[in-house]
Amino acid sequence: EHRRKNRIGLAMLSPSVLVLLVWMAVPLAMTIYFSLIRYNLLYPGDNEFVGLENYYYFLTDAGFTAGALNTLWLVGAVLLISVVFGVLIAVLVDNPFWGRGIVRVMLISPFFIMPTVSALVWKNLLLHPVSGVFAAVWRFFGATPIDWFSEYPMGAIIMIVSWQWIPFAVLLLMTAMQSLDQEQKDAARLDGAGPINIFIHITLPHLARPIAVVVMIETIFLLSIFAEIFTTTGGGPGYETTNLAFLIYSQALL
Repeated sequence: EHRRKNRIGLAMLSPSVLVLLVWMAVPLAMTIYFSLIRYNLLYPGDNEFVGLENYYYFLTDAGFTAGALNTLWLVGAVLLISVVFGVLIAVLVDNPFWGRGIVRVMLISPFFIMPTVSALVWKNLLLHPVSGVFAAVWRFFGATPIDWFSEYPMGAIIMIVSWQWIPFAVLLLMTAMQSLDQEQKDAARLDGAGPINIFIHITLPHLARPIAVVVMIETIFLLSIFAEIFTTTGGGPGYETTNLAFLIYSQALL
Protein backbone atom coordinates (compact mmCIF):
# COMPACT_ATOMS: atom_id res chain seq x y z
CA GLU A 1 0.00 0.00 0.00
CA HIS A 2 2.80 2.39 0.92
CA ARG A 3 4.69 1.64 -2.31
CA ARG A 4 1.52 2.11 -4.34
CA LYS A 5 1.01 5.55 -2.80
CA ASN A 6 4.63 6.44 -3.59
CA ARG A 7 4.16 5.40 -7.22
CA ILE A 8 0.99 7.45 -7.47
CA GLY A 9 2.79 10.45 -5.98
CA LEU A 10 5.70 10.09 -8.40
CA ALA A 11 3.29 9.74 -11.31
CA MET A 12 1.52 12.94 -10.32
CA LEU A 13 4.79 14.84 -9.83
CA SER A 14 6.57 13.61 -12.94
CA PRO A 15 4.78 15.89 -15.48
CA SER A 16 5.65 19.02 -13.50
CA VAL A 17 9.23 17.87 -12.95
CA LEU A 18 9.59 17.03 -16.65
CA VAL A 19 8.28 20.45 -17.70
CA LEU A 20 10.64 22.14 -15.24
CA LEU A 21 13.63 20.17 -16.53
CA VAL A 22 12.78 20.99 -20.15
CA TRP A 23 12.21 24.64 -19.21
CA MET A 24 15.70 24.77 -17.71
CA ALA A 25 17.62 22.40 -19.97
CA VAL A 26 16.51 23.66 -23.38
CA PRO A 27 17.60 27.32 -22.87
CA LEU A 28 20.87 26.14 -21.32
CA ALA A 29 21.56 23.79 -24.22
CA MET A 30 20.74 26.51 -26.77
CA THR A 31 23.01 28.97 -24.96
CA ILE A 32 25.91 26.52 -25.05
CA TYR A 33 25.21 25.71 -28.71
CA PHE A 34 25.14 29.34 -29.85
CA SER A 35 28.30 30.07 -27.86
CA LEU A 36 30.19 27.48 -29.92
CA ILE A 37 29.19 28.74 -33.38
CA ARG A 38 29.67 31.93 -35.36
CA TYR A 39 26.09 33.14 -35.61
CA ASN A 40 25.15 36.12 -37.78
CA LEU A 41 21.67 37.61 -37.44
CA LEU A 42 21.79 38.72 -41.08
CA TYR A 43 22.54 35.17 -42.23
CA PRO A 44 20.89 32.87 -39.66
CA GLY A 45 21.42 29.80 -41.83
CA ASP A 46 25.20 30.23 -42.01
CA ASN A 47 26.33 28.77 -38.70
CA GLU A 48 30.02 27.90 -38.60
CA PHE A 49 31.28 25.85 -35.66
CA VAL A 50 34.18 27.71 -34.00
CA GLY A 51 34.58 25.84 -30.71
CA LEU A 52 35.94 28.02 -27.93
CA GLU A 53 36.90 30.88 -30.24
CA ASN A 54 34.01 33.06 -29.03
CA TYR A 55 35.14 32.64 -25.43
CA TYR A 56 38.72 33.52 -26.35
CA TYR A 57 37.50 36.57 -28.28
CA PHE A 58 35.44 37.72 -25.30
CA LEU A 59 38.10 37.09 -22.63
CA THR A 60 40.78 38.89 -24.65
CA ASP A 61 38.57 41.87 -25.48
CA ALA A 62 39.97 45.26 -24.49
CA GLY A 63 36.96 45.93 -22.29
CA PHE A 64 36.88 42.61 -20.44
CA THR A 65 39.00 43.68 -17.46
CA ALA A 66 37.10 46.95 -17.09
CA GLY A 67 33.79 45.11 -17.45
CA ALA A 68 34.71 42.55 -14.78
CA LEU A 69 35.87 45.23 -12.34
CA ASN A 70 32.78 47.36 -13.02
CA THR A 71 30.58 44.32 -12.43
CA LEU A 72 32.22 43.61 -9.07
CA TRP A 73 32.03 47.28 -8.09
CA LEU A 74 28.37 47.58 -9.10
CA VAL A 75 27.30 44.37 -7.37
CA GLY A 76 29.27 45.10 -4.19
CA ALA A 77 28.09 48.70 -3.87
CA VAL A 78 24.42 47.89 -4.49
CA LEU A 79 24.52 44.96 -2.06
CA LEU A 80 26.06 47.11 0.66
CA ILE A 81 23.59 49.96 0.14
CA SER A 82 20.52 47.74 -0.12
CA VAL A 83 21.40 45.65 2.95
CA VAL A 84 22.29 48.65 5.15
CA PHE A 85 19.24 50.70 4.17
CA GLY A 86 17.05 47.60 4.09
CA VAL A 87 17.89 46.74 7.70
CA LEU A 88 17.46 50.32 8.92
CA ILE A 89 14.15 50.83 7.13
CA ALA A 90 12.81 47.42 8.21
CA VAL A 91 13.62 48.21 11.85
CA LEU A 92 12.03 51.66 11.61
CA VAL A 93 8.76 50.54 10.02
CA ASP A 94 8.50 47.62 12.46
CA ASN A 95 7.50 50.12 15.14
CA PRO A 96 3.77 50.93 15.12
CA PHE A 97 2.77 54.38 13.85
CA TRP A 98 -0.15 55.96 12.03
CA GLY A 99 -0.24 55.09 8.33
CA ARG A 100 2.32 52.31 8.63
CA GLY A 101 0.54 50.15 6.04
CA ILE A 102 0.62 52.91 3.43
CA VAL A 103 4.28 53.63 4.16
CA ARG A 104 5.16 49.96 3.73
CA VAL A 105 3.43 49.80 0.34
CA MET A 106 5.22 52.96 -0.81
CA LEU A 107 8.58 51.60 0.36
CA ILE A 108 8.35 48.43 -1.71
CA SER A 109 6.65 49.99 -4.76
CA PRO A 110 9.89 50.91 -6.65
CA PHE A 111 10.71 47.20 -6.90
CA PHE A 112 7.71 46.68 -9.20
CA ILE A 113 8.68 49.40 -11.68
CA MET A 114 10.29 48.23 -14.92
CA PRO A 115 14.07 48.82 -14.96
CA THR A 116 13.88 50.78 -18.21
CA VAL A 117 11.19 53.07 -16.79
CA SER A 118 13.19 53.61 -13.60
CA ALA A 119 16.30 54.45 -15.61
CA LEU A 120 14.41 56.96 -17.76
CA VAL A 121 12.87 58.63 -14.70
CA TRP A 122 16.25 59.00 -13.04
CA LYS A 123 17.96 60.15 -16.23
CA ASN A 124 15.41 62.74 -17.35
CA LEU A 125 13.60 63.82 -14.17
CA LEU A 126 16.03 63.42 -11.28
CA LEU A 127 19.65 63.50 -12.49
CA HIS A 128 19.32 65.73 -15.56
CA PRO A 129 21.94 68.50 -15.18
CA VAL A 130 19.55 71.24 -16.40
CA SER A 131 15.96 70.29 -15.59
CA GLY A 132 16.44 67.54 -13.00
CA VAL A 133 15.31 67.63 -9.39
CA PHE A 134 18.86 67.23 -8.10
CA ALA A 135 20.01 70.15 -10.26
CA ALA A 136 17.22 72.35 -8.85
CA VAL A 137 18.27 71.47 -5.29
CA TRP A 138 21.91 72.25 -6.12
CA ARG A 139 20.96 75.65 -7.58
CA PHE A 140 18.72 76.39 -4.58
CA PHE A 141 21.77 76.13 -2.31
CA GLY A 142 23.91 78.14 -4.71
CA ALA A 143 25.96 75.21 -6.00
CA THR A 144 26.69 74.19 -9.57
CA PRO A 145 24.56 71.22 -10.71
CA ILE A 146 26.40 67.97 -11.36
CA ASP A 147 26.19 66.20 -14.69
CA TRP A 148 26.03 62.78 -13.10
CA PHE A 149 26.19 60.67 -16.25
CA SER A 150 29.29 62.50 -17.46
CA GLU A 151 31.19 63.14 -14.22
CA TYR A 152 30.10 60.19 -12.05
CA PRO A 153 28.47 57.69 -14.44
CA MET A 154 28.99 54.60 -12.29
CA GLY A 155 27.72 56.47 -9.23
CA ALA A 156 24.56 57.32 -11.15
CA ILE A 157 24.06 53.69 -12.17
CA ILE A 158 24.58 52.55 -8.57
CA MET A 159 21.98 55.05 -7.35
CA ILE A 160 19.42 53.85 -9.90
CA VAL A 161 19.97 50.14 -9.24
CA SER A 162 20.07 50.63 -5.46
CA TRP A 163 16.76 52.49 -5.58
CA GLN A 164 15.29 49.47 -7.36
CA TRP A 165 16.68 46.81 -5.03
CA ILE A 166 16.42 48.44 -1.59
CA PRO A 167 12.65 47.69 -1.57
CA PHE A 168 13.38 43.99 -2.13
CA ALA A 169 15.66 43.94 0.91
CA VAL A 170 13.09 45.91 2.91
CA LEU A 171 10.34 43.45 1.97
CA LEU A 172 12.28 40.35 3.06
CA LEU A 173 13.75 41.91 6.20
CA MET A 174 10.45 43.52 7.17
CA THR A 175 8.80 40.10 6.92
CA ALA A 176 11.58 38.58 9.03
CA MET A 177 11.04 41.23 11.70
CA GLN A 178 7.48 39.97 12.18
CA SER A 179 8.84 36.70 13.60
CA LEU A 180 11.12 38.39 16.14
CA ASP A 181 9.92 37.53 19.63
CA GLN A 182 8.86 40.77 21.31
CA GLU A 183 9.37 39.18 24.72
CA GLN A 184 13.12 39.01 24.11
CA LYS A 185 13.26 42.74 23.50
CA ASP A 186 11.07 43.45 26.54
CA ALA A 187 13.30 41.27 28.72
CA ALA A 188 16.39 43.04 27.42
CA ARG A 189 14.86 46.42 28.25
CA LEU A 190 14.10 45.23 31.78
CA ASP A 191 17.76 44.25 32.10
CA GLY A 192 18.75 47.79 31.16
CA ALA A 193 19.66 47.25 27.51
CA GLY A 194 19.31 50.31 25.29
CA PRO A 195 18.05 50.45 21.69
CA ILE A 196 21.55 50.07 20.23
CA ASN A 197 22.36 47.00 22.34
CA ILE A 198 19.00 45.44 21.46
CA PHE A 199 19.66 46.09 17.78
CA ILE A 200 23.18 44.61 17.88
CA HIS A 201 22.55 41.59 20.11
CA ILE A 202 18.95 40.66 19.26
CA THR A 203 17.75 42.21 16.00
CA LEU A 204 20.85 41.71 13.84
CA PRO A 205 21.39 38.03 14.79
CA HIS A 206 17.71 37.41 14.03
CA LEU A 207 18.13 39.01 10.58
CA ALA A 208 21.35 37.14 9.72
CA ARG A 209 19.72 34.45 7.59
CA PRO A 210 17.30 36.82 5.81
CA ILE A 211 20.27 39.08 5.00
CA ALA A 212 22.08 36.07 3.52
CA VAL A 213 19.02 35.34 1.36
CA VAL A 214 18.90 38.98 0.22
CA VAL A 215 22.59 38.90 -0.70
CA MET A 216 22.28 35.63 -2.60
CA ILE A 217 19.19 36.56 -4.62
CA GLU A 218 20.30 40.11 -5.37
CA THR A 219 23.75 38.92 -6.47
CA ILE A 220 22.18 36.60 -9.04
CA PHE A 221 20.17 39.44 -10.60
CA LEU A 222 22.79 42.18 -10.21
CA LEU A 223 25.33 40.19 -12.22
CA SER A 224 23.04 40.58 -15.24
CA ILE A 225 22.14 44.28 -14.92
CA PHE A 226 21.65 45.60 -18.44
CA ALA A 227 18.59 47.81 -19.02
CA GLU A 228 19.72 50.61 -16.70
CA ILE A 229 23.11 50.87 -18.42
CA PHE A 230 21.69 50.60 -21.94
CA THR A 231 19.05 53.28 -21.25
CA THR A 232 21.30 55.84 -19.55
CA THR A 233 24.98 55.64 -20.47
CA GLY A 234 25.29 53.00 -23.17
CA GLY A 235 28.26 51.59 -21.29
CA GLY A 236 30.23 54.83 -21.45
CA PRO A 237 31.97 57.12 -21.27
CA GLY A 238 34.50 54.65 -22.64
CA TYR A 239 34.17 51.51 -20.54
CA GLU A 240 33.33 53.32 -17.28
CA THR A 241 29.87 51.77 -16.91
CA THR A 242 30.33 48.67 -19.05
CA ASN A 243 29.67 45.53 -17.05
CA LEU A 244 30.01 41.96 -18.31
CA ALA A 245 26.36 41.71 -19.35
CA PHE A 246 26.58 44.87 -21.46
CA LEU A 247 29.94 43.76 -22.88
CA ILE A 248 28.41 40.46 -24.00
CA TYR A 249 25.61 42.39 -25.70
CA SER A 250 27.97 44.82 -27.42
CA GLN A 251 30.30 42.08 -28.66
CA ALA A 252 27.56 39.69 -29.75
CA LEU A 253 24.98 41.99 -31.32
CA LEU A 254 26.69 45.27 -32.24
